[in-house]
Parts: sequence; C-alpha cells; structure tokens
Amino acid sequence: MEANKLLDSYKLGPHTLSNRIVMSPMTRSRTTQPGDVPNAMMAKYYAQRAFSGNFIISEATQVSPQGKGYSFTPGIFSPEQIAGWKLITNAVHLEGGHIFLQLWHVGRMSHESFHADGIPVAPSALSPEARVWIVNEQTGEGEMLDCPVPRELSRDEIKDVINDFRRGAANAIEAGFDGVEIHGGNGYLIDQFLRKSSNHRKDEYGGSIENRVRFLLEVTDAVANEVGPEKTGIRLAPFIKQRGMDDPQVVDAILYAAGKLDKTGLVYIHLSEADWDDAPVIPEDFRKKLREVYNGTIIVAGKYDVERSEKILADKMADLVAFGRSYIANPDLPFRLAYEHELADFDDTKLFGGDKTGFCDYPGHEQNIKWSKRFG
Repeated sequence: MEANKLLDSYKLGPHTLSNRIVMSPMTRSRTTQPGDVPNAMMAKYYAQRAFSGNFIISEATQVSPQGKGYSFTPGIFSPEQIAGWKLITNAVHLEGGHIFLQLWHVGRMSHESFHADGIPVAPSALSPEARVWIVNEQTGEGEMLDCPVPRELSRDEIKDVINDFRRGAANAIEAGFDGVEIHGGNGYLIDQFLRKSSNHRKDEYGGSIENRVRFLLEVTDAVANEVGPEKTGIRLAPFIKQRGMDDPQVVDAILYAAGKLDKTGLVYIHLSEADWDDAPVIPEDFRKKLREVYNGTIIVAGKYDVERSEKILADKMADLVAFGRSYIANPDLPFRLAYEHELADFDDTKLFGGDKTGFCDYPGHEQNIKWSKRFG
C-alpha cells in the first residue's frame, strides 16, 4: 500500500514537517558513564534518522537523579548532560530535522541502587510489581530487577518535582531542542498520579479525577510557562494496564486533562498505544471524544504499519504517526515507506546498552543517497 497521507507535509507549531512520520521516543541506554551523559555515538544514531523537515522525539530523559529508573539513561539536569545533548541537536539540525526532548520522571518504576535511601518515590507507597533494567556493577551485564515498594511524596516534594520538570525544559532549550514532550504515560510518575490503582492519596492530589489530574496540569503549566505551549507536548497512555495501572476511570481522567490542555495550548498530545499482539484495541469512541475536547495535534504510536497509518490519518483521528522499532532498524524509514522498500528487522538483544552494534550500525537502503528529491 502506498504511503500517500504519511508523506504529506504538516505544520506543527512553528515547524513545517516534510511528512507525517515521527521517530518515537525509545530507551537505548547508551550514555557515557559516570553521569548519564549523552555522547557522540548517540549523536550519530539520531543524525542517521534525521532528514530534511522530519520530526524526532528523543529517548526518555530524567529531569533529576530522583527521576531515574533504568541504567545508562540520559539526564537533562547537569552541565555535562546539556553539553552532550548539544552534540545531538546540532547533528539533527545539520540534517534539517526537528527534535523534541522527552522529559521523564519514573516515580516508583525504579531501583534502590539509584537512591541514597534505597527507596524510589511515588504518589503512594504501592508496589508496581514490575521490573526495570539495571546493569550489574561487577559483571557489567544488564538484567531485569524487581522494583521495591516506594515511599509517598510529600506536598513539598511534589512542588520540587514540578520545578525539576520546569528546569529540565529550560535546559532542553539551552541544549538546542526545538521543544519538549512531557512523559505522562506508561506507568511512570505522572501516570501514577492519574490512576486510582497507584494513587491512594487523601490530599488535593488524590481521590477525585480533578485531584488526580492536578499534578499533570501543574507540570504542564510549569513547562509551558517556561518554554512556551507551542514547544510543549505530552505523552499519555489511556489503555495500557501493565505495572499495576489498571483503572477504569483513567480514560475519563485523561479526557478531562485533555480539555484543560487544550486551553493551555499544548502543541500536541501523543498517545502511547500498546504494541503487542493481544493489546487492547483503542475504541473509536475515545478517539472521537479526544478530538472533541482537544484541538491540537494528535500523534499516535503503537505497531502502526502503512495501512493502519493511512486509515487513521484519512479518518482524521490522528495527525502524525510515530514509529519505534522499525525506526531502529531502518534509519531511512521515511524513504523506505515512500518507495515501498522492504523493512529490515531490528535486533531486540541489542535494545538496551552496549556499543554501536544494533544501535548506529544499521545500513540505509542501498538506493537511498541520504534523501530523495521528494522530501527536498
């Protein structure tokens, strides 16, 4: 099937995108240690996937040491990290691409080794019953380890986290990013506040939908006020239930939040849809309701191929489509989709950590001389 609508240009805030294909945020754990510093190898990885006018969302990036949950993931709070990210934004911009930084606080999805007291933080002291990827200091090998029971954030600490997001956004702009995406899904801190299953608070941040949405809105207001709503997007995951996040009220909470975000003027909402074979299907009713309450750009991500992408764009239930695994193995993914070339498979054993193997050594299509006339 031809990727007709996928190849249409699109206006995202002040940026003109050459197509509707987005590189999805993907954790790769390739930073320089110590300090979780972005590096030249990462710059090569992103530059390979940057083309004239295309749009990249970076891997999730912790806004503070407290927000870290996986080994070797990058931060955006130290001078060294800002300098490292400048290598990447410069490389992407030299290729004519646009790039947003995804701001991240994992909350309870963390490990004791990252915290001085051995305890991650969360809205409530409830275990996610999940695992995170941790590198063993003795062997240097990564393994999935259980998350401990977190401790509940105090009100003052909540304000500190909001400020960490604000400062992370400011640092991202200093590092040369075109904007930021707040990670509000997939069972991480903002998502934990949204759901009754992970938020048992009795104060103004828990209980009612309005209270559970409060933290999300305060974070987005802080970030948008710092860098501008036209440079601020958010990722949400209404139908993902893993990590102890099953809550029948979360859809209502997200639609309520979307209406508030529309008034703030956030440039996009990015829906993280599950990408496994038996994942829940996103109801059309939800998509229609989201369009009713939110007038900005909608990005979808979750095992989309050309056919599914063309349909959701034609139905006007999304404006942009993000691709993950296929972008890993196909650095020239828009070119391959445009000319219906076969897609390479990615090596899932090289997803987290390591060297350039399975990271920036995937070849472009033999007929692609970096970019085609179709994309300028």
